[in-house]
Amino acid sequence: MARQWHGDYCARRSLGNPRSYSFTRVFCYASDPSVRRDADFLFARNSVAAVGGTNAELKANLVDIHLQRLTSMDESNIDFMVLSCVSPCVQAVSDPVAAANMSISLNNQLAELISNQTDRFGGFAALAMHNATAAALELTRTVKELGFLGALVNDYQQSGSDGQTLLYYDQPEYDVFWQTVTDLNVPVYFHPRNDIPAIIALSYAHAPFLKGPAQEYAAGLSTHILGLCVNGVFDRFPNLNIIVGHLGERIPSDLIRIDRQLQRQVTLGMPMLKNVTSYFHTNIFETTSGNFATDLLKFHIGQIGLDRIMYSIDYPFVAIEDGTVWIEGQTTLKKNDLNALKRGLAIKVLHLND
Repeated sequence: MARQWHGDYCARRSLGNPRSYSFTRVFCYASDPSVRRDADFLFARNSVAAVGGTNAELKANLVDIHLQRLTSMDESNIDFMVLSCVSPCVQAVSDPVAAANMSISLNNQLAELISNQTDRFGGFAALAMHNATAAALELTRTVKELGFLGALVNDYQQSGSDGQTLLYYDQPEYDVFWQTVTDLNVPVYFHPRNDIPAIIALSYAHAPFLKGPAQEYAAGLSTHILGLCVNGVFDRFPNLNIIVGHLGERIPSDLIRIDRQLQRQVTLGMPMLKNVTSYFHTNIFETTSGNFATDLLKFHIGQIGLDRIMYSIDYPFVAIEDGTVWIEGQTTLKKNDLNALKRGLAIKVLHLND
């Protein structure tokens, strides 16, 4: 059974021209039928392959770690890539025992696959999020025993006998998990996922072309991230670090309106003590994965600061070469600022020099 890995975070090394770090993802063809269905959806048509690429190439690049992936990294001056299980991964497994077993297996496999090149590859843990205590224990194991750099969750966790109960991690029962994340001092990357069929039917039947990266991913995950804010997770855990890709799933582009409208909710019992903008300055980092928009990057620098933004590619759903052309074209940034975007902040957040 092929295991396929996606990388989403890259760092570029200093050889006169600093090289970069990148996150990437890996896919697992799991035994759970719901996961296989989502896998089939991903490859059903050429909707997620890199521009100009094919689904066959996408599958090959997801499976590969040490051949064409590493070659492309070298050609594009990428020093380090963080691997994780592609969406929806464990989050699509509704049975808690099966999901927990799957996460352990995936994490062990990933650790073994990168064990001979930990100078070039790191890992984010896959976690079953049905039970916060169990998730905290698996995260602890992967960080302390496997050397992982944190975890990646693919939005909400499906649960229930029919998979229709959705678990969001902004509720008080997940505080034990967030306490462990804080104690370990590692980040959790929030990545979007394909919605369950009931949501797809209600929201996208009229315009199925909006499924996936164009609209569905940002619409769904931004709600989860905002839920962490308004439900007080960052107030209870002020040292918690979250990473959001695709330039923050559009949230930093709309912070003024979000903050102003949420002021109306204070008198209605909203537990959030600050505002969403403040959490993007203290708790939430964003990456450029799959969103190489220079004007938008400049706007986000003005909104949340360059010290909250990391370079990322979203390989193999986005070609490494496309990211390289874009990042090297950021000539208006000062040398130190460009170096921080390419690698400096990532080294700090992921504790790569510790």
